[in-house]
Formats: sequence, structure tokens, C-alpha cells
Amino acid sequence: MACIPELTAIGAMKLNEISDNPGAHDRAKRVGRGIGSGKGKTAARGGKGQTARSGVALNGFEGGQTPLHRRLPKRGFNNSVFCNDFKRVNLGRLQMALDGGKLKDESTIDGQALVACGILRRLGDGVRLLAKGEIRTAITIEVTGASKAAIAAVESVGGKVILRANRAKKRKTEAATPA
Repeated sequence: MACIPELTAIGAMKLNEISDNPGAHDRAKRVGRGIGSGKGKTAARGGKGQTARSGVALNGFEGGQTPLHRRLPKRGFNNSVFCNDFKRVNLGRLQMALDGGKLKDESTIDGQALVACGILRRLGDGVRLLAKGEIRTAITIEVTGASKAAIAAVESVGGKVILRANRAKKRKTEAATPA
């Protein structure tokens, strides 16, 4: 390893020589070391009780005052229980699978094929195709949804995107229709 001339002239910084500026750091007050120290007996923790013990942090407790998280109004709502769980697949990831031989471009690629080749772990409520990355192979893919850019990219190389209803809607309609 060659020496850098600027560092040798100044003197290279060594980890064992690094220190704070004088007065930048006060030593910790040693508590519980007798009456004469002024911080003896209870060690500045007050009397007995929960906060006199070790390992106590009453999160959000403000000494009896209504805490901030209760003073502020509630806002908005969360509808995540009812929203559809679409799995996202990018074009670049599809191209990687095609190049690696995990996917075949001869047949229609659907959700089950994506799970079988390892691109997706599970289907959720359907697959949504997104345009990140580039696709060079003409494929026919069957998905629940796709961005306009993804559809344009697939069709520009001679492929085809088939849009199908999502799985959650199918399950609801199947449950509603009597057998």
C-alpha cells in the first residue's frame, strides 16, 4: 500500500488519539454514594414506588396531565381490513425470470405460473402488473390489473395483457349465488 504524502506530512489521524474538546463532556454524577454527596440514600429518585425502581419508563405519562396522544383529536379512518391485497409484479422481474428459464413465454402467464416459478409467494386478491424495468420478450400475461405504461410496454414488443376480475370479487359472487 502506497503512502499518501499529504498525510505523512500532517500526521495521519489515529483512533487512539481522538478525544473530545475540553469541557464538551461532563462526567456523570455518581449517585447513591452517601449523605455528604447530596445525592445519597434515594439517589435523586424520590421516595419508594414504581419510578424509584430500575427499568421504568412510563411512555406517554406526563405526570397526571392529559398526555399528548389523548389531547389531539382523532383523524381519518383505516379501511385496510376491507381493501384488496394485490401482489405487484414489475416487468423487469418478469424479464429476469424469462431470461433465467423459470418462465416460458409460449403459454399464457397467470398468477399460478408466477407462484410456481417463485416470482410471487402467494396470490392474494390478484396480480397487478407495473412498468418498472424493461421487457424484451413478447408474452401473453393474464393479470387482475396493470398500469397503462406496463400495458404499452408489453404491447410494444408484440405481447398481450389480459385483464381479469380480481379473486376477492369472484369469491363474493360465488358465495352469493346459491348452488
